[in-house]
Amino acid sequence: MWDGRLARPEKAGSSGPPHRIVSPLLFPTNHKSEAPSLQSQTTEFMETKPPLPPFTLETAKAKVQAAEDAWNTRDPERVALAYTEDSQWRNRAEFFSGREQIKAFLTRKWAKELDYRLKKELWSFTDNRISVRFEYEWHDDSGYWYRAYGNEQWEFAENGLMRRREASINDVPIQESERKFR
Repeated sequence: MWDGRLARPEKAGSSGPPHRIVSPLLFPTNHKSEAPSLQSQTTEFMETKPPLPPFTLETAKAKVQAAEDAWNTRDPERVALAYTEDSQWRNRAEFFSGREQIKAFLTRKWAKELDYRLKKELWSFTDNRISVRFEYEWHDDSGYWYRAYGNEQWEFAENGLMRRREASINDVPIQESERKFR
């Protein structure tokens, strides 16, 4: 009986070994000829964000750098793609979940925190978790500058998307002349 993974050669009477079939659910393509229903079925399953857990020192550092680079674009759409559809967040005193709420939060954040510039540093990691310390600088619409100091704990799904983010952050008023990141 065919189990979806192995197939016999198509020629009748062929005695060759079975051939491996690669399921399109495992390795979808972006060909336009692909049926939309197949794409919609595989979008969530195939979404990956390397490096994937379990993390090594090298891959954890790469994950932190990728996050820093993405956040410094200040593009909520791009940043939100690093999180699972149902990602759980705590940012300061706000609790929310899901990509749409992440996008809304980031849009509000960067409308308030102007000229935002972030630096992240790996603090520790395990198989699918990473902890970072970070600093970022920003100013409000009145021209007052701040440096934020914080820690984040991240938990990742097997596909490398972040499924949980918890951030504790403190803002310190600074003078523009005290900025570290330009």
